[in-house]
Amino acid sequence: MPIPRRWFRPLVIAGLTAMVLGAVDPLEGSIVIAVASVLVALGTPRRESRVGGRVWLACVLIIVGVAALWIMSDFGGVGGSTGRSMWWLLVVAPFPVGWILGLIGAGQRLRELKRARGDATVG
Repeated sequence: MPIPRRWFRPLVIAGLTAMVLGAVDPLEGSIVIAVASVLVALGTPRRESRVGGRVWLACVLIIVGVAALWIMSDFGGVGGSTGRSMWWLLVVAPFPVGWILGLIGAGQRLRELKRARGDATVG
């Protein structure tokens, strides 16, 4: 069942807000950010939006990065006495890359929705 168009804007706004608030604590907030990226993606259908592909890519990157972050944390992290090099943090790199891409994509989607709403009210 497709999501009604009237829900696109609230989903993107809620997702964008949660993505920003989740950044306060990157570990525990990562779950909030992952859920928020899904909200933004649900508010951005790939076929109807110019930025849909980027937003969905950001969502996948965030989920992969968050999973890697929690798995690394479960295994004791990196550096110090863990025996794992700091280079292992590269497996978490999709998380911040996806977060930045998601913020940009959510902003572009909101601008797209505002423009579409403005065109619908004219004439």
